[in-house]
Amino acid sequence: MFETREQLQEILKKANQHARKQAKESGASIYYIKNNKRVREDAEGNKFEIIFDATGNRQEFEYHE
Repeated sequence: MFETREQLQEILKKANQHARKQAKESGASIYYIKNNKRVREDAEGNKFEIIFDATGNRQEFEYHE
């Protein structure tokens, strides 16, 4: 079945909303890339940028868009 670009975008938007809702309800964080930065968003909606230093240690900083 072929969908138009707009229909596919709406399907992806609904899938994204559903995944976010499920993560929030279960208290899980979601991870994604935005503006070439790794971002973790917790269940309360707080956003953190994830950075790995030269030795491979993970650090998180408050993310500002």
